[in-house]
Amino acid sequence: MKTLVGVMLAASPLAAQLRPVSTYSIVARDSATGQIGVAVQSHWFAVGQIVPWAEAGVGAVATQSFVDPSYGKLGLDLLRAGKSAAEALHALLHGDAACQVRQVGMIDAKGMVATFTGSRDIIAAGGIAGHQSAPTHVQCGSSGGTLLVGRDFAVQANLMANDMVWPAMARSFTESTGDLADRMLAALDAAQAAGGDIRGKQSAALVVVSATGTGRPWHDRMFDVRVDDHAAPLAELRRLVAVQRAYNHMNAGDLAVERGEAASALREYAAAEQIAATTPGIPRSRHAEMLYWHAVALVNMKRVEESLPLFARAFELEPAWRELTRRLPRSGLLPDDDLLIKRITASQLRRR
Repeated sequence: MKTLVGVMLAASPLAAQLRPVSTYSIVARDSATGQIGVAVQSHWFAVGQIVPWAEAGVGAVATQSFVDPSYGKLGLDLLRAGKSAAEALHALLHGDAACQVRQVGMIDAKGMVATFTGSRDIIAAGGIAGHQSAPTHVQCGSSGGTLLVGRDFAVQANLMANDMVWPAMARSFTESTGDLADRMLAALDAAQAAGGDIRGKQSAALVVVSATGTGRPWHDRMFDVRVDDHAAPLAELRRLVAVQRAYNHMNAGDLAVERGEAASALREYAAAEQIAATTPGIPRSRHAEMLYWHAVALVNMKRVEESLPLFARAFELEPAWRELTRRLPRSGLLPDDDLLIKRITASQLRRR
């Protein structure tokens, strides 16, 4: 992926210097939870490396077209400093001599959005902001482009098969249900169904961060998944979101165990197992692991009888977990009780 750094379009032909990272993307906020997200698909390798940026309690940025990745970092810096999405994007555009080939979507922690499409982005190109005000022309570089300001979400696309792509994204996001990740996935699917990138499909990414930052970025990211090179990147992205959703439940279960909230922990583990068991494309080994750690938690709650059927199912899916069981007492993850360990490892499913 090539980036545009310090290029003056007036000095030389566009085609001689640049290569477009064309894409369709969405930045959005869930008004109920305050979660903020960004999702993208492109016919370019590893689009998730450069287009999507997000920080909990701050906002999200999608920087694309003839991409300048500094819009991501600098945009978040400005939002963190208290600028609105429109103010931050204005500031970056006015400092960019090549803004007419940029396309950027930005959302702040309050859900205010701004989306810009440069006048020289490759058509079909455009964007929509939720509840948007009238379009305004931003003069920057040699010709500038169109800025839209609104709230809740912004979609933007360039080098599309037609000009129905971004309206389809906006409709889908507005009309869809589910959490923020689900609704952004629906918007990406709608873009592809409307024609998508004229070159086809290759990579995709989705990031969702929490409403407020904890100072621990690894904790604040609810979803952070990428598909770098795939024949069906949106289907694979959806599968990975399901996998991460299951592991989010597992992590929540572990935290509930630490707090002594047994009932909550078991609900979270069961939710994870349900996702793993019913989502196409999730390997048996993932389901086995979720069953296994659920069973370990039950043993440590002194509910051994309830744990044994789960151990048996895990061992049937992945026999290697039997050997792991023998190693856990040394690390304190299971009681150091030989009879108990033998009982667990002997667990088998009952056949009718």
